[in-house]
Amino acid sequence: MKLALITDAWLPQVNGVVTTLVELVREMECLGHQVLVIHPGMFATRPCPGYAGIDLAVRPGKVLSKQLDAYAPDSIHVATEGPLGWAGRSYCHKRRLSFTTAFHTRFPEMLNAALKVPLWLGYAVLRYFHKRSAGVMVPTPSVMRMLDARGFRNLRSWTHGVDMRLFNFHETPQDYGPLGSAIRPISLCVGRVSYEKNIEAFLRLNVPGTKVVCGVGPLEAGLKDRFPNVLWLGLLPRTELAKVYAAADIFVMPSRNETFGLVMLEAMSCGAPVAAFPVEGPLEVLGSPNRGGALDEDLRLAWYRAFTVARHEARNRALDFSWTSATQVFVGNLVPARKTDLLPATETVTATVA
Repeated sequence: MKLALITDAWLPQVNGVVTTLVELVREMECLGHQVLVIHPGMFATRPCPGYAGIDLAVRPGKVLSKQLDAYAPDSIHVATEGPLGWAGRSYCHKRRLSFTTAFHTRFPEMLNAALKVPLWLGYAVLRYFHKRSAGVMVPTPSVMRMLDARGFRNLRSWTHGVDMRLFNFHETPQDYGPLGSAIRPISLCVGRVSYEKNIEAFLRLNVPGTKVVCGVGPLEAGLKDRFPNVLWLGLLPRTELAKVYAAADIFVMPSRNETFGLVMLEAMSCGAPVAAFPVEGPLEVLGSPNRGGALDEDLRLAWYRAFTVARHEARNRALDFSWTSATQVFVGNLVPARKTDLLPATETVTATVA
């Protein structure tokens, strides 16, 4: 099968959406599919307002159309709702092609937190964006219920996975040089330091030991000044990030707006139990009853309960999520771009990723 994957989130960006798509492409190659990734690096770009490090394509329609015409994909997946996503949607609409989409990020909550844009308006725009999708892939049952209640249709389940080889298990927390003589237990938070991540709930958490943050974002400078006792490690390569997960005693997820939360799986895979609020994302990752960590509306109580969870229990829960099975579900959700096309199960070709 020839898949065209259109995304506004791609390397060198570092976030959960990029990780998901990179792993997806890798697994699709292993299954014998051919993938063309159409991403911002192929266009003139401008920085996303308020989010340094995220570049968006400028007027990509004509170039994108030429790329898709030349590639003639069997299936088209529009992964994000940015400029490239809208251009891909328009391309398919004009040519009467079927396509799938995905709901990765709760942009209405982000816009509400950053700019006070009403939630109803944000979801109205997203509902319009996904209206023509033959299948909107959603990572958790709770997000699916939420979208269904908001009038989204053609919803399809698609969970995610974790790279067990990179994020390997450690029976005890490991030493990590940049942490120096940090007092244990070490509580770790990984993610963009931005409005929707609710990171201040982590920074204010009254628990013993040392707090560590990996990530950058628009709130970083102000929070560093207000919380000088926190160790800020910035943006790290994934190989280095794996070492930080392995050094952590507890991983804290303070966000209430996650559609999934891959960082929780990565931490659990290394053996760090998770403390989080009982909201979408953590509910899916930890399951019911909670495995690999603890959930509570009192994040401090969740922290203390997670601290009693054995590291091997966190790893065992992470083992329930594999990229191979997640990719097979993704492929099963795809639709032929043209009604006369049939999607082959596999093709013995070498994938080409732009």
